[in-house]
Amino acid sequence: MMLETGVTQSELIGLIKERSQEGFNVLYKNYSDALYGVINRIVLNTATAEDLLQDTFVKIWKNIGSYDECKGTFFTWMLNIARHTSIDYLRTKQYKNQKNTGSDEVLSFDTGNNKTSLNIDAVGLRVTVDKMEDKYKEVINIIYFYGYTYEETAKILGLPVGTVKTRARKALSLLRNKL
Repeated sequence: MMLETGVTQSELIGLIKERSQEGFNVLYKNYSDALYGVINRIVLNTATAEDLLQDTFVKIWKNIGSYDECKGTFFTWMLNIARHTSIDYLRTKQYKNQKNTGSDEVLSFDTGNNKTSLNIDAVGLRVTVDKMEDKYKEVINIIYFYGYTYEETAKILGLPVGTVKTRARKALSLLRNKL
């Protein structure tokens, strides 16, 4: 897959593994908006989302050696890092204190931000998810785009946790095959 900077995804991964500044610049230019949108949808705070985006890129940079293309696409791997970083933040004492005291203004994600939506669409993820059966689409949306755990998703949908996990696994398998 050719990125908008003229570098293929394989070349980009190689540049990052070599710790190339060019590789980081290409990575950030091509994926920052999409990852920021996902993070912001989870934490609902622009300043926090910016900090978590930076943490996400540091984790991508440090852990590039653990990426295995046999297990999924590069974007899905990065998306999972962003998602887990965001969820980990929501579980911190700092977040819980801010939430309880109201000391940090919570801002909602502007769904009219076409730039982020376009970047997610550019990798085909949103379009592919929207074409899935409803039972898979709702699980993917709740878990991966809104950052809920399997248990929370099960409560929201009124399903057993095992069913949610099975649907998430099946949905990820379908995504892998279509992307």
